[in-house]
Amino acid sequence: MKEVFINKAAVFLPNESVSNSEMEEYLGYVNGRPSRAKAIVLRRNGIKSRYYALTKEGKSTHTNAEMCAAAIRNLFQEDTNQLKSIDLLCCGTSTPDQIIPSHAVMVHGNLPETNNIEVVSPAGACCSGMHAFKYAYLSLKTGEKDKAVSTGSERSAAMMTKGMFEEEVQVAEKIQEQPYLAFEKDFLRWMLSDGAGAFLMENKKNTTGISLRVDWIEACSYANEVETCMYSAAEKLPNGDLVSYKEYDAQDMANQSIMSMKQDVKLLSKNIIRLGFDQLKRILNKRKVRIEELNFFLPHLSSFFFEQPIAEILEENGLDVPKEKWFTNLESKGNVGAGSIYLMVNELMESGRLKKGDQLLLAVPESARFSYVFTWLTVC
Repeated sequence: MKEVFINKAAVFLPNESVSNSEMEEYLGYVNGRPSRAKAIVLRRNGIKSRYYALTKEGKSTHTNAEMCAAAIRNLFQEDTNQLKSIDLLCCGTSTPDQIIPSHAVMVHGNLPETNNIEVVSPAGACCSGMHAFKYAYLSLKTGEKDKAVSTGSERSAAMMTKGMFEEEVQVAEKIQEQPYLAFEKDFLRWMLSDGAGAFLMENKKNTTGISLRVDWIEACSYANEVETCMYSAAEKLPNGDLVSYKEYDAQDMANQSIMSMKQDVKLLSKNIIRLGFDQLKRILNKRKVRIEELNFFLPHLSSFFFEQPIAEILEENGLDVPKEKWFTNLESKGNVGAGSIYLMVNELMESGRLKKGDQLLLAVPESARFSYVFTWLTVC
């Protein structure tokens, strides 16, 4: 088996940074009125700016596939001819531009500079970008491929404009009493944002500068134990069953906002942290990894609301990570779902803070039906 390295990371963020005060100028005012819940949600999630592939008139400026292609080109800014040397493209997203063709082939279609290569589109939510990463990792590790690119991206804002929403339920007072209510639907509107990230992966490290050696990737789903939490293009029944959009006529789809993203907040609060970080303890024990060896902890946070609960369960499990070792750019980049971990790794690699021998732990939870991916990297 060969070693595998992330030799470069790159991102593409559309248009200009959007502040909290500008959000509704892009997303629109539901029923012509400002949201009463927005301020509470934003105060809890801690995000101050994000990016939208939209104009202030709510018109799209980029497709998801176009953003991915732009991030991939940014990997090869110094020599665009190297695009022809890619032999595997893996692209994960929660928000493809269409159901068919697959997201990855649409990204490939936006890269005419490349050759006829294998492309893979993992489905899912936040973990889909990590599943793309793992497919690339395994293909390189076995020697099946020589140069792979994996991506994580989202184009969520187009699903959060006023035209996609039924009349907003005013939940401001209830949110104060039960914070998890903010995560049901309005939370997603004020949280999710757009962008793309890409990794260049090879089985030889860089001759100059740093590389990140991929030591291991562990993924786990709890769908066999827990019902659906976050969903789109479906409706959840009181018994927990999920009904596909295919079972609804056009009028019902509109009336019930079937295509909108929603969350079952009761399940979220009960499971999202406990399941994942109990699993992390088992993984580290199996791998015989000591948490004291860690230099940087990169958790994909959907909101700073979860920061303290994660810290508490890590400490409870004997995995205490001092806050100075945590790294996130949620405040400035927002929640880019499957792309967030790519944006974080890129920013850390470009920060000048990494030195050879440093150990990194990436943690990506997914609330859709409670999936998790953890990855250990070494700077070399």
